Amino acid sequence: MPSLKKPAHKPASKMQKIALVLVGAGLGVALSLSFNAVADKEASTNPLPVDELRAFSTVFGLIKQSYVEPVSDKKLIDNAIKGMVSGLDPHSDYLDADAFKDLQVSTQGEFGGLGLEVNMEDGLVRVVSPIEDTPAFKAGVKPGDYIVKIDDTQVQGMSLNDAVSKMRGKAGTNVTLTVLRKGESKPMVLQLKRAIIKVQSVKSQLAEPGYGYIRITQFQERTTENLATALSDLYKQNKGPLKGLVLDLRNNPGGLLTSAVGVSAAFLPKGDLVVYTEGRTADSKVRLTADRGNYMREDAKADYFQNLPKEVKNVPMVILINGGTASASEIVSGALQDHKRALVVGTQSFGKGSVQTVLPIDATSALKITTARYFTPNGRSIQAKGITPDIEVAEATVAGRGDFSALEVHESDLEHHLDNPTDKDAGKAKPKDPATTPAIKLNDAPQIKPQKINASDADADNNPRQLVSKYDYQLQQGLNVLKVQQLLQNKAAAPVAPAASAPVAAK
Repeated sequence: MPSLKKPAHKPASKMQKIALVLVGAGLGVALSLSFNAVADKEASTNPLPVDELRAFSTVFGLIKQSYVEPVSDKKLIDNAIKGMVSGLDPHSDYLDADAFKDLQVSTQGEFGGLGLEVNMEDGLVRVVSPIEDTPAFKAGVKPGDYIVKIDDTQVQGMSLNDAVSKMRGKAGTNVTLTVLRKGESKPMVLQLKRAIIKVQSVKSQLAEPGYGYIRITQFQERTTENLATALSDLYKQNKGPLKGLVLDLRNNPGGLLTSAVGVSAAFLPKGDLVVYTEGRTADSKVRLTADRGNYMREDAKADYFQNLPKEVKNVPMVILINGGTASASEIVSGALQDHKRALVVGTQSFGKGSVQTVLPIDATSALKITTARYFTPNGRSIQAKGITPDIEVAEATVAGRGDFSALEVHESDLEHHLDNPTDKDAGKAKPKDPATTPAIKLNDAPQIKPQKINASDADADNNPRQLVSKYDYQLQQGLNVLKVQQLLQNKAAAPVAPAASAPVAAK
């Protein structure tokens, strides 16, 4: 993990100059690298706004003089900075000492708390996605839920950082969340026990003989090398080449850009463009290709993919996405879709197409600010739009429990979201455009009956330790797509039988 202290003045590596954060929500995986502040670069050309600063000084003095209780200078300045930054866009933020520390640990895949990806909306904490295998996930917290109270404290009026701090705490301690959910007549009160959240970034399993399944929950420091291990294990378990592979990026909120490039590089030819970014400064204009220098950690000695079977580059692939697929996971989906390396199956993704840079202010605080937009290899911006699946497949719903897809949060729903530079109407209601709708739309997903979980049952559909279930409608449709591809490949490879000659009449 690179140092997070204020850096000495020395040349930075290419990836240190990038220092990109790619997350779909206000809390979760993030990347922070050392940066020198750049504010003074434009000081000589942009004079200070004297009148506005005079108004700020007046307000500051009036509060110090007349507010009902004494307020420290630090609190007033911190609040002023938070307000200034939060008004820019949903992903820029001022990181005080606690928030800065949380950001540092989150990329390493281990932190204390409940396991929620959240943002702030209308003064309430709204759940983007619960992280798999965490207290929040097990308690039944759903995307789109509003958290209105944490223990006995109302969330209304809190900052997002304050709300997150109250939800985090020592492992084993209890916390009570009061949750509003669409379709429920009254608030739900959930009792949760905090835990050390150790997020397993990559999970894999043979879905059935010949067909592999890989789930990436977040893009962390070791996701790329963990993917290489998972692919190697799948080929060993299958005892030969795979017929198809499902890459599941549903509810993946994003994470480290280097890992997104690495995951893409596993399946693309060397040198193929994965993503490029455009911003105002020279450091924000970057093109990242499927080359080891763009995804290898500095302490790594050998390419993670050097010992993988060569068939990995050509195995038929399906990528599963939904409204919780955000940012770095959208980069992977867009890259493999643009290069026609995989078919994308599911529903429209989140639509976060911006890049954040972490600029340390001092040893304990930093500014996380949007510095660029990113584009897929074909020049598409997914900002406020998302990735459109090649084959649209809705998620199955549990009978009697409602359809939670209506509660999904997208980038276009967030206040102050950036516009899409390649589609000015992105995120706005408009007539269906055949060029931007899925090529295939399957019938509405079925409702399934609630299943009783029996931990001692070896049946994969009833065993919570298994990744693959026949009740996962999107996954099953993804596997069907792969099987159709396999049939078409076999048909194309089959030798053509010579045409039968016409019978000759006997003489």
